[in-house]
Amino acid sequence: MNAALWRWSKWHLLGACLMGIAGVLATWATWADIYHLASNDEEYSHIFLVPVIALCLIWVRRARLRFCRPTLRIAGPLMVLAAWGISLFGFYHNIQSLWHLGAVLIVLGCIVSVTGLAVLGKFFPAVLVLAFLVPVPGTIRQDIALPLQAWTATISQHLLQTFGVDAATSGNLLTVNGIPVAIAEACNGLRMVFALILVTFAFCFSLPLKNSVRAFILLMSPLAAILCNVIRILPTAWMYGYYSKPVADAFHDYAGWAMLPIAFLLLYGLIGLLKWAMIPVTRFTLAQQ
Repeated sequence: MNAALWRWSKWHLLGACLMGIAGVLATWATWADIYHLASNDEEYSHIFLVPVIALCLIWVRRARLRFCRPTLRIAGPLMVLAAWGISLFGFYHNIQSLWHLGAVLIVLGCIVSVTGLAVLGKFFPAVLVLAFLVPVPGTIRQDIALPLQAWTATISQHLLQTFGVDAATSGNLLTVNGIPVAIAEACNGLRMVFALILVTFAFCFSLPLKNSVRAFILLMSPLAAILCNVIRILPTAWMYGYYSKPVADAFHDYAGWAMLPIAFLLLYGLIGLLKWAMIPVTRFTLAQQ
């Protein structure tokens, strides 16, 4: 039968959901650990965005289901078996990222057991974004965070001085009005960089953009993260320098989430700039990309 003419039923979707839930229950301890990290460590708070973005990417590509014939395949159980080995290896060798990655792949394998492998290809962006569920090891986080904090402090110092604010830097320490403000405390760039990369990823694959444009925007996402962090730290550092710490802390918390819609506006502005420069950004409708 032609896969394009195959019609999914609610039972296929229900079976896939139930198998996914079964995979989560089978690895409940791992998922509980991921939730604990996301809810107790701000460095991993972006994890809460991952399911929302994955569901949105599935929804905008829902028409592709007609090209995926749901079939029971051995590939799903084999994927579960391999993922279980990865998870056990990570658990017994104290490699947290492999432990968590194995749990994510087990759930995917359970779903694939009902849907078939074609779904992974047709919904690859939604599958790829699940990688952000795996917490980044601490050493890698530090390698990213330290230079990001130093760059943010230096750029913020020059901009604050441009506006007549007394500011100086020493490493990642920004002094405003004589009050030392550690960038790691006031605006840790790493807390936002993964969230902004997720926003950029969702933006790229929710619109019918050319793959070359998507690649360009994704490559620009680290610069967008630095820009958003600078936009955030300018008023935040000023608040720490001229207001009480509780007031500045409250502003810091709300300003962080405000960067997400600002990032969307920046991305739309970038697309508008490309169109203004008469650079083609789209070729196909979303279902045919």
